[in-house]
Amino acid sequence: MKKLSWWAAVLLAGSVTGAMAQGLGESPWQIRLRSVHLDSVNKDTTPLGLSIDNKTFAAMDFTYFLSKNLAAELFLTTNQRQRVFSNGADIGSFKHSPPTLMLQYHFTDFDGFKPYVGGGVTYTRFSGVSLPPGVTLDSHNWGAAFQVGVDFPIDKNWSINLDVKKAYIRTDVYADGSNLGRLRVDPLLYGVGIGYRY
Repeated sequence: MKKLSWWAAVLLAGSVTGAMAQGLGESPWQIRLRSVHLDSVNKDTTPLGLSIDNKTFAAMDFTYFLSKNLAAELFLTTNQRQRVFSNGADIGSFKHSPPTLMLQYHFTDFDGFKPYVGGGVTYTRFSGVSLPPGVTLDSHNWGAAFQVGVDFPIDKNWSINLDVKKAYIRTDVYADGSNLGRLRVDPLLYGVGIGYRY
């Protein structure tokens, strides 16, 4: 249901603003494929000394240009499995897949590159939690997200993309129902990829 809500929001934005995109001389849609490295801040307020591993994975986004400068980006990836450590010892894992919706401003006055900035919201659902008996996490989290990036056009359709996102992802940790504190993942996401505007 949550995933359907994300798609509905994007489709609604597209239908409401489709008329604004007319006359741009190019399609309002862009898709990017990226290799993304997740670098967690790993701040923990529990007595367990919790942290997760950093990892690199594939991701994609769909961007809809509302005008020449304004765009909405939906960032997606598959369920990612993260190892969980307690004071450096491997104690289990969980899965998460945080779709992120951004509103972007694209700067168009530069020759040979197109930088942009964005801000929005990320939703994280924690699943497949496999931790010591009695230890559980919140099932989901909403948080803010910000980004900076740049597209280097190859031709009118293709571009190379560099992108950095900061996402605020946190979860409370429980032991036998008692709240032990909070694990702040709050990762930086470094991405490099290729984009196609069609």
